[in-house]
Amino acid sequence: MSLELDRQAFEGLGRLCVDAAENCIISASDPAGMERIEARFHGSAFDLHRHDTYAIGVTLHGVQTFRYLGATRHSLPGQVIVLHPDELHDGGAGTEEGLRYRMLYLEPSLMLDCLGGVSLPFVRDGVLTDDSFCATLLSALGPLEEELDELFVADFLAQLMQSLARHAGQPAKPIARTAWRAAALARDYLTENSGRLVRSGELEAITGLDRYALSRHFRAAFCTSPHRFVVMRRLQSARRMIAAGEPLAQIAIEAGFSDQSHFIRQFKKAFGMTPGRWSSLIQRAAAAAA
Repeated sequence: MSLELDRQAFEGLGRLCVDAAENCIISASDPAGMERIEARFHGSAFDLHRHDTYAIGVTLHGVQTFRYLGATRHSLPGQVIVLHPDELHDGGAGTEEGLRYRMLYLEPSLMLDCLGGVSLPFVRDGVLTDDSFCATLLSALGPLEEELDELFVADFLAQLMQSLARHAGQPAKPIARTAWRAAALARDYLTENSGRLVRSGELEAITGLDRYALSRHFRAAFCTSPHRFVVMRRLQSARRMIAAGEPLAQIAIEAGFSDQSHFIRQFKKAFGMTPGRWSSLIQRAAAAAA
């Protein structure tokens, strides 16, 4: 299956990373709540970090090694990686020949809308061997230069949820309608106001719940706190600005951080590398395309 993966996944834009001599990251243009990348690395790639999105991907070449849920995992070509939101992990190449993979980052809110009021599926293994799951992922992960339309995304997410539920260690728990409504209202408000400081009183006013009850319901629905949710939205906005070539000092202010040092600390905690390194990896891919 790995030969077929190489053939399918490296058509078009993906070929840039294969030909590049240096490590690089290619980021696709995607709808809100979804991000697709292709990456090539030698050695360690990411320090320990956590983000509030699912990270679901396919190893294309080499051995992908990472720490997750207290154990070291290894993913071979054709295997699927599933990382739950807000769980610590790192990553890199497990052999000297280097590593190529594609990854999909999904905000839980996109997935919850098609789960019918139950909690997010938790896949403990981290690495799966499932040809059907892999084929579903590759339908969205390659080629990266193609934009995903709404009808495709809806069908893809439905298939993805079926695959995750099949591998989840336990049945999904129902989320009370009141809790889901409050969490969704808070999520939408935080998304719309991510560039400024949001007070707890504002969320209490729009949800009708006190800050402690809302925090419990929000975490149950989205696997993270309201505070981390809004920080991650700022960081995702910052990554888009990095890809557009804006200066880091300007990005820090525009994305809503107090200063550049604060921005750098939060970026590394969320993505396992500094924004400067992320920028250089993105720029290498752009230079290879020129």
